Amino acid sequence: MAEDDEFSEILIRELLNNFAREMITVKSGSEAVDFCRNNPDTNLVLMDIRMPRMNGYEATKQIRLFNSKVIIVAQTAMTYNEEWEKAVDAGCNDLISKPFTKAVFEKLLEKHFKLVQI
Repeated sequence: MAEDDEFSEILIRELLNNFAREMITVKSGSEAVDFCRNNPDTNLVLMDIRMPRMNGYEATKQIRLFNSKVIIVAQTAMTYNEEWEKAVDAGCNDLISKPFTKAVFEKLLEKHFKLVQI
């Protein structure tokens, strides 16, 4: 998770703790790029769009230079329609609006990881 807002991080962790074996949080886009470069087996990145040093769009572009397989989901509090095209152009697989619910995240996982409800 690339998230620089502590409150957002806490909420997201609480929502996602049943879905992930391990969650790592970085605080900037450049840290997200470094993490993905050093951990090529990462399968999902929740990329906050507005972060210090390097925004989420630029970080996604940089990650796509060496990893085309990781699922990158832009997360933003901005209007969904305004950000969708920018996210796709940067290389994101999807966009989720903050705050999001557990049900919304479950649908996202089903879409990208073909999870089956039991």
